[in-house]
Amino acid sequence: MALLTWVKETGINLVQINGQRRYGGPPPGWVGDPPPTGSEVFIRKLPQDMYENTLIPLFQSVGKLYEFRLMMTFSGLNRGFAYAKYSNRRSAKVAITALNNFEVQAGCAILVCKSTEKCELSMDGLATSLSRKRLEAMLQEAAEGILSITLYPSPYQKRARLAVVKYSSHRAAAMAKKSLMEGNMRICEEEMRVDWLKPDLKQKLRSTEEKPLAIWVPRGKSPWSSKQVQVPLSPVLCNVLDRLDALCRRQHLGTPLFFTKCVQANPDGWLRFWCQVVIPAYPVPFSGFTWVRQDVRGASGHDKAKDVLALQVLRILGESLRRARTIPTSPNVLEDLLGLWEF
Repeated sequence: MALLTWVKETGINLVQINGQRRYGGPPPGWVGDPPPTGSEVFIRKLPQDMYENTLIPLFQSVGKLYEFRLMMTFSGLNRGFAYAKYSNRRSAKVAITALNNFEVQAGCAILVCKSTEKCELSMDGLATSLSRKRLEAMLQEAAEGILSITLYPSPYQKRARLAVVKYSSHRAAAMAKKSLMEGNMRICEEEMRVDWLKPDLKQKLRSTEEKPLAIWVPRGKSPWSSKQVQVPLSPVLCNVLDRLDALCRRQHLGTPLFFTKCVQANPDGWLRFWCQVVIPAYPVPFSGFTWVRQDVRGASGHDKAKDVLALQVLRILGESLRRARTIPTSPNVLEDLLGLWEF
């Protein structure tokens, strides 16, 4: 078979798992972080008897491939579509320009376009008794790469919950979706609906008056806590900021720079902030959203948002807060506080 001969001659390693065959991710000799979002293209209308020995050289001819994934049937034929991720966005754009409507066989032109790289799933119909910690543990069995899990009251079913699960990549999310939909694992006894998170549902959940409870999951680690984060009130707001500043000085990381913006204000006094801290010598900034409550007196919402972010950065950097003295707290909910590199 031509494919087997090509694999033997080139030494390329192809791994088949969960209905797809993958090359790279990363490829041999890769150094550094994965490519940024926007570096992947979606390929469809492939002849079902065409395989990597033809496709990988074709797509490598326009740029360096980081990963190539061919969707497979149980019979060994391809399913007519694939994904090619390049080392940068520019190569992906070149691939679209050069290979869209390219004839790979006489009368057979493939279509190549930018991959949407969906990374969020919605899971409706979860039992209200299912704990967030238990859900996260079960989902880890379906696929790796969970970044966050947010639970909401289901907008479609009474006495049920809906979970929004964010993954680190489209591939991880797709593998989890496939595993859950094929019944390879069961979350609850009732019927559960798994789908890509649609824009209208996302907007509906954002506008809900009831604040979600979120699990924040660092990459490659378990959630640090399934409890709500407690935000210190003035006059000790500066304590957490000072601790972060002192830690950065000790580690020669530079002075942390904070950026905050109020993106939503509710009539009940709750404010939703986007916040980010940049530490000069740390490879990634930390950014995310948080809800804080505006008080008539005391610290401003911006100060509270900074305090939430500083607290999480201290946890990430390994700073122990056990010696901190007990201080009054007010409720707040942390949403998807992730350390992500901004490309």
